[in-house]
Amino acid sequence: MDRTSIETYGTSMVRPDDFDAFWDDVLAQADRIPLNASVERVALRSTPDVDVYEVHYDSLDGVRIAGWYCLPVDRQEKLPAILHVPGYIGEPALPKGWARAGYAAFGAAPRGKLRSNAQFNPGYPGLLAHNIVDRNTYSYRGFYIDAVRAFDFLQSREEVDAERTGVTGSSQGGGLTLVVAGLRRGVRAAAAGAPYLCGFMDAIELTHTYPYQEIRDYLRLYPDREAAVRETLSYFDGIHFGLRISCPIIVNIGLQDNVCPPETGFAAFNAIASEDKTLYSYDGYGHDAGSAKHGAVVETFFKTHLNP
Repeated sequence: MDRTSIETYGTSMVRPDDFDAFWDDVLAQADRIPLNASVERVALRSTPDVDVYEVHYDSLDGVRIAGWYCLPVDRQEKLPAILHVPGYIGEPALPKGWARAGYAAFGAAPRGKLRSNAQFNPGYPGLLAHNIVDRNTYSYRGFYIDAVRAFDFLQSREEVDAERTGVTGSSQGGGLTLVVAGLRRGVRAAAAGAPYLCGFMDAIELTHTYPYQEIRDYLRLYPDREAAVRETLSYFDGIHFGLRISCPIIVNIGLQDNVCPPETGFAAFNAIASEDKTLYSYDGYGHDAGSAKHGAVVETFFKTHLNP
């Protein structure tokens, strides 16, 4: 497929008429749950310049969620904050680098991830297809809210300037970045890399790699459920959160990505409503989405919008 075709591919996924109503209701349910956050300093992981804390908080379905919270030791005023959301297989980041740069930084571990898997653990593969025919019990309903609640945790902290909180991640973290930016108006800036969870049913035709092939595996077993699968996923497609995003945002993709097809990355970017958005496409790069070059872009972007 040539460059023009990739950029204009679009998506076969249709945004449901009640998409916003569905998520507003889920958010309302979550907002009624106290965070009940516990924060414990971990001496073994802390360093002379960064304090590291293990955090737990409550989320949907009574699931207790974990995360790593990092703060610069030398802090005098309220800090800007960065939420780092994880990829599909990798475990949550310990974001000391962001703390050293002057941010309060949180590495979220949504349900199923290490230290958040005692009550819910469908495995990898497994998460993507868990209860995939029911939007009210589909795995990502809770998973998305776990990430949103991580943002809420940062907003609740005395040492954090709630007006200067950003979110970032790549792959699944890129998709979660779109979700959190779409569900929480308080996000000041967002940087999404190689966004997964976008154009689900297009992606299974464009690539034959996992995790998307979990959907194809499921439909191979239950071909009669394809319509139900498509309907459920329409409520969770990262592209459909774009209309709710108003903050400054950057997106980076690799034009040779065979995990998260670049076609779906362009579609996700094009759907974003923010008037301050920039796409970085890296030719010759795959699922890393040009991270070696793009890391400095992300650092500058947050420095500009969050002013550490």
